[in-house]
Amino acid sequence: MLTDRAKKELKKTLAPTNLSFEKEDLVCYAYDATNSPMLPDAVVFPAAAQEVCAIVRLAFVEGFPVIPRGAGTGFTGGSVPVKGGVVVSFERMNRIIEIDADNLVATVEPGVVTWELQQEAAAKGLFYPPDPTSLKFSTIGGNIAENAGGPRAVKYGVTRDYVLGLEVVVPTGEIVTIGARTAKGVVGYDITRLIVGSEGTLGMVTKAQLRLLPLPQAGRTIFAVFPALKDAAAAVSRIIKARIIPSTLEIVDSTSMRCVEEYAGIGLPKTGSFLLIEVDGGIEGVEREAEEIRKICVETNAASVEEATDKKAVKDLWKARRAISASLFRIKPNKINEDIVVPRSSIVELVSGIEEIAARRGLLIACFGHAGDGNIHVNIMYDKKIVKEAQSAQSATTEVFELTLSLGGTISGEHGIGITKSKYLDMELTPAVIEMMKKIKMTLDPKGIMNPGKIFPEGVGPVFKKTAAN
Repeated sequence: MLTDRAKKELKKTLAPTNLSFEKEDLVCYAYDATNSPMLPDAVVFPAAAQEVCAIVRLAFVEGFPVIPRGAGTGFTGGSVPVKGGVVVSFERMNRIIEIDADNLVATVEPGVVTWELQQEAAAKGLFYPPDPTSLKFSTIGGNIAENAGGPRAVKYGVTRDYVLGLEVVVPTGEIVTIGARTAKGVVGYDITRLIVGSEGTLGMVTKAQLRLLPLPQAGRTIFAVFPALKDAAAAVSRIIKARIIPSTLEIVDSTSMRCVEEYAGIGLPKTGSFLLIEVDGGIEGVEREAEEIRKICVETNAASVEEATDKKAVKDLWKARRAISASLFRIKPNKINEDIVVPRSSIVELVSGIEEIAARRGLLIACFGHAGDGNIHVNIMYDKKIVKEAQSAQSATTEVFELTLSLGGTISGEHGIGITKSKYLDMELTPAVIEMMKKIKMTLDPKGIMNPGKIFPEGVGPVFKKTAAN
């Protein structure tokens, strides 16, 4: 709990409208997409970096946790206040400060919604590629904290590839500026890339300078249906082997396709799996790549290959793709959602292995995701009220991770570690690497106030312990 002194100081620091201790407000900031709520002691709404400094400085002195929060769309509990403390919501720091069309740089505050930045950039003929599924809700600050990806990562990369510089409030309450607006810069350690993906455990981003690209001249969207998931996976491998890099290359299994059609009703087939493929770039190159992709899909046993010829058709396909996760709850009330990644050449082995795990354990495991970069979202469906089924789902998660690592993959591609994956950290990382990470955390955040309880499992990393003083 916050001490009376800490509460008094917070009230001095912030206007009454920028601070709340009321339970009805605290509940709204107690959870993310994991739906594992834990109440904070307070929630604050800073409007400027200096207010963030004052909050963090007070936390450093008083020893209470501070948890940065964007829109709460994360899948691993990154913004859940597991140790109580103060949630710092950046929803009021939501300005697009500048879009510099001459230098292809955007300067934004952390509360800017990803979609809004994309629209503002597009109005100037520019392009901000990172596109997490939650892009119409998620914020740039949250994307930076989790190093968010999305369907376009296959060609354009992830959030860290577009972060040039950051303004960060560090655990002592000071503001530091790292990185640069320039396309190049190698002065000292790359602290910018350390902050990106650190899940708010090393500091709070209060401003970001982001790289933009020119808008592609042309684009095509292809929808290919296959009788089996392994056929669709084989087509993915063939496309990449042909040295074609689509802007998106999404795979969806039969379970996901059936559920999303029942949910969205846009006319998807009742059986089979599909690939949603987009190519963009120069007009001639797009035509050539689209034709080659169609040919590969036919050769890998596609039942149909169609092109979305108008904006509504493209919009409907992406509406279906982005609705898959929510639609799966039509099958079971609970799910374990993992975002594993394997080398693209191993996708067929991965999906075959997951199908074997599902059959052996009597579970329904739905697979979809960014096949073009080997990033598959594995959804293990279960009912937590059925104890044996819930236990089997947990065991299946471990088996999926073991399979992924055996194929040279990683257990998290874009969701981070947070609280849901921390117990699996040592499956992938050696003790030496974990110790190095631990030392970095303890050096930058010696009191363990910055988003404690994340990434490191209990007993491995810095653990915030509540005392009588806090």
